[in-house]
Amino acid sequence: MISRIYSGGLYGITAYLVQVEVDISTGLPGFGMVGSLGGEVREAKERVQVALRNAGYELPPMKITVNLAPAHIRKEGTAYDLPIAVGMLAAMGYFSQSATDGILFAGELGLDGEIKPVRGILPIVREAAKCGIRCCVVSGKNAVEGAAVSEVDVRGADHIGQVIRFLQEDGQCQGSILPCVTFDEERFGVTQEKVPDFSDVCGQEGAVRAAEIAAAGFHNLLMIGPPGAGKSMIAKRIPGILPPLSREESMEVSSIYSVAGLLKESQPIVKMRPFQSPHHTVTKAALTGGSGVPRPGIMSLAHRGVLFLDELPEFARVTLDCMRQPLEEHEVQIARAYGNVTYPADFMLVAAMNPCVCGYYPDRNRCRCSESSIRKYLGKVSGPVLDRIDLCVEIRSVNMASLRKIGGESSETIRHRVMEARKMQEQRYQGTGIHFNAQIPSADMERYCSLGSTQQKVMEHAYETMQLSARGYYRILRVARTIADLAGEEQIQEEHLLEAICYRTNDRIYWSSQTEDRN
Repeated sequence: MISRIYSGGLYGITAYLVQVEVDISTGLPGFGMVGSLGGEVREAKERVQVALRNAGYELPPMKITVNLAPAHIRKEGTAYDLPIAVGMLAAMGYFSQSATDGILFAGELGLDGEIKPVRGILPIVREAAKCGIRCCVVSGKNAVEGAAVSEVDVRGADHIGQVIRFLQEDGQCQGSILPCVTFDEERFGVTQEKVPDFSDVCGQEGAVRAAEIAAAGFHNLLMIGPPGAGKSMIAKRIPGILPPLSREESMEVSSIYSVAGLLKESQPIVKMRPFQSPHHTVTKAALTGGSGVPRPGIMSLAHRGVLFLDELPEFARVTLDCMRQPLEEHEVQIARAYGNVTYPADFMLVAAMNPCVCGYYPDRNRCRCSESSIRKYLGKVSGPVLDRIDLCVEIRSVNMASLRKIGGESSETIRHRVMEARKMQEQRYQGTGIHFNAQIPSADMERYCSLGSTQQKVMEHAYETMQLSARGYYRILRVARTIADLAGEEQIQEEHLLEAICYRTNDRIYWSSQTEDRN
């Protein structure tokens, strides 16, 4: 007898439906599994047999064949244990095949029949909803995560025996043996971590202004200054002024964290924009994602949020250069024997660095670094990476008078201005797929960043004197668009362009001066 059960698989962060076919027939007793299976899936044979026996269901001495379709996609993970067990019981006649129609099963089985949680339940349930599946049976610890998808009934089970009784007695997914799990937005959706406040920052008004512009338009930001000036302090406060995730963005980010196995039962959906701050010893593979079966890297975990790189030149140059394509295309492409996988990586890069090894250049009264040492240190950050940074701000040491001042602008005040600018962007880009000014395509620049004759002359002069690349030119326009939004103006004015150009020239104070010294 043949049974067919629906389950779900993952390819990167993309979910797809898997049909688990089980055939039990006469012949030489045996248990075979086919369908392009990874090691964890092949081990399911042993887990399922022992789990069913310990639950009181002996397998007959017959030939058992399990096929996971589609066979051309390699299957990984332990989520197929439960659907295989259900398919075997259906083929053995413990309940009718119709009892499993329209139901997706996913979960790992313990040897005692316990159903354990697995990675990627959220994208699997989302895909099930798209394909018309009406019910999903998963581990009780995954149930709330799956229930975030309101279009599907999600039921949590802790033991294989509960699933069997549910299918025997409830048949068409009605009843109370496995009740539907509901997602409580108030309980799970508003928990936020404590974010430090900008009112703690003293004497760095210019840097705070740059952070506000970066947050309003989702622009990349680089802060250069001596140690102890407040670069990391400012960066850690940026999440507190970012606009909240929309429902669509929240589900997108939560799917990535689900695939990575980072969602918690107490917080099954991501509501705050991510903030990732890797150490400078991080490897290229950890940043981009990888391993034999690729998983999301740090850049993907920062999707729709902030990737903070402190001590930027201390990162390996090959590690920094691997961000060049994601910063431009907002995605990471990974090629492995497993296949080619694309992960989203639309993050806001915030970086901080000292201007030299000791940290005090160009103050020659304190800096003891040689010119060659400074060139070598700054040269660790390549020109193409710098060209992809929208705002560069120089931070000076704070004097005693500034330290004595109490109560700068609070994060709430800054966030209010950011949200007003965000509302303008929402109205402007409605229905276009653009979320922030930093995402304006070059082809649409004339439409969204149109300039008058006076403004055009300013940009022509800047383009020639600064020897800008086309990328640099467009990034200035995007920043100017954000500055205009913060001012509540629909038309980009000359002062908006001049401020944007200033943020583009700060990095040249260091890198250009070293080039001149070398010449």
